[in-house]
Amino acid sequence: MVGKQGRVTGRIGPGLVGEVMIPIRGGVEAFYAHPSIPEEEFPTGSIVVVVEYFPPRTVYVAAALV
Repeated sequence: MVGKQGRVTGRIGPGLVGEVMIPIRGGVEAFYAHPSIPEEEFPTGSIVVVVEYFPPRTVYVAAALV
């Protein structure tokens, strides 16, 4: 999971649990997402990269260098 890129489908920010769609296992799955740096915000449509994964469905993300 760590290092995979995904698209934000639910705003991620301080105090918010966002959502990100990540391609995995031959499809695309939704994961709960938090910013890896607490002050960061990611609007819907942003591309992010997974920096931490906590099974079964929680990831911490950072901005992807696209």
